[in-house]
Amino acid sequence: MCFSAEASFIAGSVLTVIGVATIKKTTHKRQLWFASIPLVFGVQQLAEGVLWLTLPAPDQIALQRMSTYVFIFFAQIIWPFIVPFGVLMLDKKSDRKLIQKILAGVGILVSAALAYFLIAYNMEAKILDHHIAYHNDYPEKIYEYGAILYAVATILSLFFSNVKRMWLLGVFIATSYAITLYFYENHVLSVWCFFSSLISVYIYILINRERKLTVNESS
Repeated sequence: MCFSAEASFIAGSVLTVIGVATIKKTTHKRQLWFASIPLVFGVQQLAEGVLWLTLPAPDQIALQRMSTYVFIFFAQIIWPFIVPFGVLMLDKKSDRKLIQKILAGVGILVSAALAYFLIAYNMEAKILDHHIAYHNDYPEKIYEYGAILYAVATILSLFFSNVKRMWLLGVFIATSYAITLYFYENHVLSVWCFFSSLISVYIYILINRERKLTVNESS
């Protein structure tokens, strides 16, 4: 998270609990991808908590680097894929499947490209103005286009879901991105991930609603 180690560990712990509870609410394997999002957010926030503790300690460089890459792994590689694919797997109706498959494909391409960049280029984290900033040497133009496709995969897919009120999740995430970009331009990755993690409660509500629908249909 963007404020302190304590806040990150608290957020990570709460999200982990919510994540486990959300997974327990699933009634089918196809729901697990989407239901696992809060748990993944929890692990990501815990990794940034470790980063807060290790960044001021030069003797903890190995743990610092590992925490940096764990956070970036989730932020840049897992999210572009898991969100659209989770939405695709969650939907039962087929009228929007083609669009969802295309968006999931975009997410896979973005994840693959960012995975390559993470291996090929330098990535480092620093504490600046009471926030953690992540700096990389990625090719600027390619990274900008990648950021657009990232948003398309992770946000647009939510608006094409047949799940009732899934579009609200898209509104929450898009709004949090706009707020982060306006107020925290130099710390977008860290702050947006924190704001986005707050919607994990809503993911629990969606999965719980799907569970009730499944129970009603089978009764």
